Amino acid sequence: MIYFVVFFALISCSKDQNTKIAISDGSIDFVRNVELKKNDYGNYRLFVDNEEFYVSGAGLEFGNQKVLASHGANAFRTWCTENGRKTGQEVLDEAQSNGLMVFMGIEMGSERHGFSYEDENRVRKQKETIKESILKYKDHPALLGWGIGNELNLQYTNTKVWDAVNDISLLIHELDPNHPTTTMLAGISKELVGNISAQCDDLDFISIQMYGDMINLQQRIEEAGYDGPYMVTEWGAIGHWEVGSTEWGAPIEQTSTERAEGIKKRYEAAIEIDKERCLGSFVFLWGQKQERTPTWYGLFTENEEEMQAIDQMHYYWNNGEWPKNQTPSIKSVLLNEKSAFENIHVGSNENLSFLYEAEDPDNDELTWRFEVMEEATDLKVGGDRENKPMTIPDRQISAALGKVIFKAPEKSGAYRAFIYVLDGNNHAGTANIPFFVD
Repeated sequence: MIYFVVFFALISCSKDQNTKIAISDGSIDFVRNVELKKNDYGNYRLFVDNEEFYVSGAGLEFGNQKVLASHGANAFRTWCTENGRKTGQEVLDEAQSNGLMVFMGIEMGSERHGFSYEDENRVRKQKETIKESILKYKDHPALLGWGIGNELNLQYTNTKVWDAVNDISLLIHELDPNHPTTTMLAGISKELVGNISAQCDDLDFISIQMYGDMINLQQRIEEAGYDGPYMVTEWGAIGHWEVGSTEWGAPIEQTSTERAEGIKKRYEAAIEIDKERCLGSFVFLWGQKQERTPTWYGLFTENEEEMQAIDQMHYYWNNGEWPKNQTPSIKSVLLNEKSAFENIHVGSNENLSFLYEAEDPDNDELTWRFEVMEEATDLKVGGDRENKPMTIPDRQISAALGKVIFKAPEKSGAYRAFIYVLDGNNHAGTANIPFFVD
């Protein structure tokens, strides 16, 4: 059982109370000791300098840390130490200034991207690079722990990857006795737990990532036979592979309101319910990204407007208090009086009617933004970067709140119509509906 071995190893680590660190703004702070242990109620928790720390945060690579902190979160996770825009030092320093802790990701090669764990030389070089990052950031006071690799089990066949993960964990515990290690898994299964238990017994706990099936997390953990501590490091929207699609293969996206309602159900049924072993979670994604659509997974629009799921997370992060101003909701969306599930076909340059029902909980005056976009064709898996499809300009004919008349594209093919309902307070309700021009 992995967690017994790990728990003993972790509590044996001691903290040098006299260790200090200078951060880039010139201030001095003590290195923090983060450990996994049980609280007075017998529940597994992380403790930061002996103070219980239940993780309430989001996955954040390029998102706004200050806004995250203002909503009551206490931490965020990354996917790598150097994200190409900011150094790990800058990310950690900024987190420190915002009162946030960082579960820092360590990027590792994955089999689906062509990395071979049979190549001993390549594995060794990877370890050397990772060692440099550990030494560089291990003493930062904003560091909460290390996430070794992300979904290394996605589309993989070679279980030697877990030997490499364990080797990195051993290295971290040797160089940095103050912070725990985990690896982020795509789902959980009996076979996966068996491999991790046999090959990764140095990890402090496992981390699980699920989307629509998140509602069944507790059942999946039980079926896998795992009875140790865990964290949920990616969850949020229902996955584009888990929904219905049109006859031409376009997945049907939920409205921002439906997504917020789904997040509520998944949080309460899968995360909040487990007081004993769940160490907390990171909702996905504190930012915006193109993945099938520009609005599917990010909690913000491209214009950095907050969507309704943020209101819901604010509620959980603030003990049942809603934000002072909430996001508009969208209750229904129809195109030519048809839903997305009715496989909407239209003619070239045909006048179309986009109908939606929106309301604002604060009775703010609502405005809207409308666009037509080609259906995405740059389709990846595992969250890999996708290119945003082309927007079709100048299609709107007339508009009022709740109804937009627009002209269908001239060229045949698959498209989507998007609506953004705005409240003037940087909030947006979003919805889209796919259609096909014959």
